[in-house]
Amino acid sequence: MQRIWIYQADRQMTATDKAKAQDKLARFTAEWKAHGRSLAATAEIRYDRFVILMVDDAIAPPTGCSIDKSVYLLKEIERETGLNLFDRLQLAYRKGDQILVAPRHEFEQLIATGEVTDDTIVFNNLITSYPELETHWEVPLKESWHAQVFL
Repeated sequence: MQRIWIYQADRQMTATDKAKAQDKLARFTAEWKAHGRSLAATAEIRYDRFVILMVDDAIAPPTGCSIDKSVYLLKEIERETGLNLFDRLQLAYRKGDQILVAPRHEFEQLIATGEVTDDTIVFNNLITSYPELETHWEVPLKESWHAQVFL
């Protein structure tokens, strides 16, 4: 099974941000190891907003130290681009073709005013496997963990 980690940027990446991040991610995943064993890892940037790291556990599972190295890499990308990839209080949602983020208190206001509804697509960045990425990442608010908190 492919294990994943999703990091959400606080703003849309510029072409320069994306190029820097993709270069670093490609070099990192090609060399990423756990206890000397190469990890079958890939990374992608989706929608100029999300960094997704993937590791095939069946080949070699990541360890605490190897995961720490990935966090260090993402912190490095933050420093070089000015992005914030670790603010878990920012919630991402779709508005038409746009992907927007809002802090929790603003998201609550958007629900109260009806700008965000039960059917608004939200991003569940808590998923941990590739199958979930395809089926449970982009979901209507009413079907996500967000519903338990905000509805």
